[in-house]
Amino acid sequence: MASRGADSGGAAREGHYGQDLFEPDDPAEAPRIDAAALVYDPFTTDRLRALGVGPGSRCLEVGAGTGTVVRWLLQEADVEQVVALDRDTSGLDALTDPRLRVVTADITDEDLELGGFDLIHARFVLMHLPERRRLVSRLAAWLDPGGRLVLGDAVEVPDVAELGSAYRRTMDAMWRALRSTIGTDTSSVPAYPRFLREEGLRDVAAELHCPPMVAGGPLARFWAETWRRMRPELEATGLVDASVVDEALAYLASPDLAELGPGMVMAWGQAPDTARPGR
Repeated sequence: MASRGADSGGAAREGHYGQDLFEPDDPAEAPRIDAAALVYDPFTTDRLRALGVGPGSRCLEVGAGTGTVVRWLLQEADVEQVVALDRDTSGLDALTDPRLRVVTADITDEDLELGGFDLIHARFVLMHLPERRRLVSRLAAWLDPGGRLVLGDAVEVPDVAELGSAYRRTMDAMWRALRSTIGTDTSSVPAYPRFLREEGLRDVAAELHCPPMVAGGPLARFWAETWRRMRPELEATGLVDASVVDEALAYLASPDLAELGPGMVMAWGQAPDTARPGR
């Protein structure tokens, strides 16, 4: 997805997720995304179910990817409609449910108008977009009265006593490379509950999930494939060289792996039962 500018300070970034990094036509991309979905989908769907998503709901899935959450909404939650939005929607080609509307577009497009919805869900999307605070406002404005906005993005919980390990150095290089190429920034993720409250949403809450990372498991595979795809960018940061990345990749596949990997914050809130002025 497009990334330009910055939320606060720093040089402008003009990279694109899916273009400058993680091109969707790469054969390794869909398996990489599906590995993360295998880990995080249960947390996501449990939360959506607890929030009452089900028959009659009109839903917007922002950054639909390979469609795992879209499928759950249609097949398990049995919602009335799903609008699946992404810059690349080829991963949804196999879905033919008449309740699904696929929109190939960029959430940052000022001319895009999709509201309103009973549920808007965006997972691992806003963190890659420097205009994320403005986009929270935009998504909140697309809620119907009583609708819910659910945001999920990554946070780091590093072991500050072990900053020199190959794993830590490679993970730090990844975040720096993501920020310098496409504008990724997770520093504001803990503020999501405040952002939702500032938008006038009620019943705001949040939770943090840090799934276990074990050798050979889907989360370790996701990070390993992410680092392989980013090797030139990792080394370009100057924080790691090829030998450090090789050591970190070997560690992810080793029975000695023992890390609390990046977690996912989910924050949610509900629009007032009456429409806001101007809607």
